[in-house]
Amino acid sequence: MTQPSTGEPGGSDVPDALEGLPATEAPFRAGERVLAFDERRRTQLIVLVPGAKTSTHLGAISHDDIIGAPPGSRIRSGKEKNFVVVRPTLAEAIEAMPRGAQVIYPKDLGQILMAADIRPGQRVLESGVGSGALSMALLNAGTFVTGFEMREDFANRARNNVGAYLGASALARYSVQIRDIYDGVDGGPYDRVLLDLPEPWEVLGHLQGSLAVGGIVLAYQTSVGQLEQFRNRLRELGFVLPRTVEVLTRSWFHSAQALRPEHSMVGHTGFLTWARMPPAV
Repeated sequence: MTQPSTGEPGGSDVPDALEGLPATEAPFRAGERVLAFDERRRTQLIVLVPGAKTSTHLGAISHDDIIGAPPGSRIRSGKEKNFVVVRPTLAEAIEAMPRGAQVIYPKDLGQILMAADIRPGQRVLESGVGSGALSMALLNAGTFVTGFEMREDFANRARNNVGAYLGASALARYSVQIRDIYDGVDGGPYDRVLLDLPEPWEVLGHLQGSLAVGGIVLAYQTSVGQLEQFRNRLRELGFVLPRTVEVLTRSWFHSAQALRPEHSMVGHTGFLTWARMPPAV
């Protein structure tokens, strides 16, 4: 999938973010992201700008033909080729959004929401926000997210992505601070702490009094070495009910002649480890 296109050379500026996502059946509006796909199911994510056009291999798509049309509409390109336009799912938006840091992919985000038992109204501390993929999943679930991020460019990109895809209502529940979580944690108690860091085990000692008793800490680790050190530290500090999983997904190919697994699959991206905060000793 290609990166979002505004149809304007060299720029990605769009109108102010929409106030939340519209209802599924509402007509498309300027500033929205839409997913256009052709008869071969090739996709293009487009930011709607009045008067703009987006070039494709099948001809230019006029944004004015999409603005005001309902989802599921069929539009024609400059080469008289058909496209269907729909609202992207959160997973499709995350896979296509502008990024600086590597994102946590949807196959892991779904497992994180379940493993950490993410619910509306929870206060969640996230460290290592990167491009904001995990933040978007958490905010979409109705939480209040505080992010600790060391790089200001990553923090700004995360805020921009949240605003662009989830709107102002999500931004009102999102705060990103430029700070190093290895130096300590305050502002709690948090219901959940989610870590995407090189050394997440260094944070565990700061969580007493900041993570609610029985609350869940979860870390995303890409290597076995990280996993081992995190599990060892969980045990040393008395965290309870630890668990580690790896999520692997395999798509299936279907045609009139065949139904079989795809030859390639999304294998290892990272390990997910979580545990609960014990009572103070």
